[in-house]
Amino acid sequence: MSRIGKKVITLPEKTEIKVSDDNISVKGPLGELSRRTHPSIEVRVAGAEVTVHPRVETLESRALWGTYAAHISNMVDGVNKAFEKKLILEGIGYKSEVKAARPNESGHSGGGDTIVLALGFSHPVEVKIPTGLKVTAEKNNILITGSDKELVGQFAAKLRSLKKPEPYKGKGMRYDTEVIRRKQGKKSV
Repeated sequence: MSRIGKKVITLPEKTEIKVSDDNISVKGPLGELSRRTHPSIEVRVAGAEVTVHPRVETLESRALWGTYAAHISNMVDGVNKAFEKKLILEGIGYKSEVKAARPNESGHSGGGDTIVLALGFSHPVEVKIPTGLKVTAEKNNILITGSDKELVGQFAAKLRSLKKPEPYKGKGMRYDTEVIRRKQGKKSV
């Protein structure tokens, strides 16, 4: 039995949930999120309460029961209050800035923004920001916000992987809550 799957998800006011054949969509003040469900999982809506149940008692459905309950709970939280991740860039000459997309030949911008990072390489690193996310860069702090928890975490991990923090001087990109274990350098005799 799944402890997370057994919990009842209560919908805050101004939040709607629609369950069709194999699709769930949650609509709230910050937007709308949708997700496909697995055929072995059933989602029931009764008033302002949502419950998740397995249709068949198999090992796979028991594994997915709590997973889909967590997904739906995150969707409900995301359309009411945005998720955020904060990255800190440390190192001399390391900087970040958010730029609008360059216009193409016809003069129209391609849509979306780009974050440009100077990470100690011979060239600036440009990363396109996915739709649905808002990224702000002030000095060496990068704040990623959005209503989709997975998208926020995935984009933050992608940015961090460009220049992971190193243990000797602590240079690189790290989460604001992350603690870097420092190593002592070589000692001269």
